[in-house]
Amino acid sequence: MLRSRDDILRDITELILLHQQGKLGGEKMPEDEHPPLDPSSAANYHYFTLPMALNYQRNSYALWESAHRTFNDPDTMDVFDPAAAAAMDAEELREKLLKHKVALQPNKQPAVWRTLCVTIMDQLDGDLRNLFLQNGNSVRRIKQHMMQHKKSFPYLGGDKIMNYWLYVMEQYTDADFPDRECITVAPDTHVLQSSAKLGIITEEEAAGPKARELAASRWEEMLQGSGLCPIDIHTPMWLWSRSKFAAPV
Repeated sequence: MLRSRDDILRDITELILLHQQGKLGGEKMPEDEHPPLDPSSAANYHYFTLPMALNYQRNSYALWESAHRTFNDPDTMDVFDPAAAAAMDAEELREKLLKHKVALQPNKQPAVWRTLCVTIMDQLDGDLRNLFLQNGNSVRRIKQHMMQHKKSFPYLGGDKIMNYWLYVMEQYTDADFPDRECITVAPDTHVLQSSAKLGIITEEEAAGPKARELAASRWEEMLQGSGLCPIDIHTPMWLWSRSKFAAPV
């Protein structure tokens, strides 16, 4: 059953407050597993981009732990250097990505990694930061560029992960987006479950084929004029669902 805007805004504001007070858990988020790189460096941008493209149907905490181990291993850390990774033969790249399980699929995921590295080298002069600079740090323009060149950004160019990736870049690099309200909520399974619990979509809609698009568009409409950006509600809802809705709202 769908609920009123006032009721939903009251509850989502309460969830955000609970998160800020540390009452939803999640003191450590998956992406907190990272080396102490300069937030403004190209290496940092690459670190938070390449594993993100492999973040599907797997535990996010395990993925980023594997990424960190891969980065800290002198034998494998060069996979995070787009020039080195793009130049590797397929078998070498596969072995390095599988060693610490940053890749779980031996063929598809190394191919995704290589494609992104080739994109960075050929289209962005070897530096992912140029994607942001060339598009004036505008979320809207960055998303348009990636959608227009979707094959160059495998998986990362998908609507769900692209929005969450932009949120992570905002949190863990020096990226500063003047139009951050264009980062829509990233409706993964946990966010969909929380959205249904809060009554912005029904249980039936959450199980339907258009659930992600529906949840994202309704949250975008719901939050207009509220002072909240859609992506601001992602982590509180993700943690709330992950805790099996332990905190009452």
